[in-house]
Amino acid sequence: MPELPDVVVYLEALERRILGRRLEGVRLASPFVLRTVAPPVSALAGRRVLFLRRMGKRLVLELEDDLFVVIHLMIAGRLRWAAAGAKPPGKIGLAAFDFHTGTLLLTEAGSKRRASLHLVAGQSALAAFERGGLEPLDAGEVEFVRRLRQENHTLKRALTDPRLFSGIGNAYSDEILHRARLSPLRLTGRLTDEEAARLHEASRAVLIEWTERLRRQTGEGFPEKVTAFRDGMAVHGRFRQPCPDCGTPIQRIRYAENETNYCPVCQTEGRLLADRGLSRLLREDWPRSLEELEERLKS
Repeated sequence: MPELPDVVVYLEALERRILGRRLEGVRLASPFVLRTVAPPVSALAGRRVLFLRRMGKRLVLELEDDLFVVIHLMIAGRLRWAAAGAKPPGKIGLAAFDFHTGTLLLTEAGSKRRASLHLVAGQSALAAFERGGLEPLDAGEVEFVRRLRQENHTLKRALTDPRLFSGIGNAYSDEILHRARLSPLRLTGRLTDEEAARLHEASRAVLIEWTERLRRQTGEGFPEKVTAFRDGMAVHGRFRQPCPDCGTPIQRIRYAENETNYCPVCQTEGRLLADRGLSRLLREDWPRSLEELEERLKS
């Protein structure tokens, strides 16, 4: 799922192309992507784009007459910039936003249709999409730590909870926790003041660094390869590959459709975190340390 750095770079690319331009019309290739019925899609035609903003992981286009387009890409949704009048591509095309200078295409790979498009009128209607999460790049250390300790959760859950922090998902939470040298399963209520401050610093550093890196990669173009698995990431998506800091094979915890990646040496003092499914299956046979895991793999 595109997260804060990805959404910021998307918005900056869109600003260069559609800010101040009139939206000539919207073509829906899939009726399921539109989740609202009022105002109608036809109401957007001829309205200029006045402002673009990020709301968590959502992209918001503000149009004239207090109209808003809210796009949530979810896991597989992506944006493409094409020539004016371009058709939404094949089975993955969801919608097309037509401008005189080009067409913004909304696509989604796979069979599950989770990406969404909402059209709303008025600031109060737009506010309904706000989850209340703290902006990690705007918050000072005291405010960040206070929000972190608001509820007693694992660090992984706290960082990715949109009610607590805005724009952080599965990928960058892995990178933040590795940078901070903290276990994803550490409870927020058990963090020391020094560890909490370290997490705040790591959150800012990782999000700023990756936003700048994606900006450089995109240049004046449009983001083409938006993915949760990027070259240069320390742990996310790098199961069994060496940690860039200590060389230890990266480990993972699987749950639902996601996984958490971590370095057992840098983050968990050499302990392997229990994968919920496998640990229940293996019980006493679940390896507790790297050494034990290596012996299992050899045998």
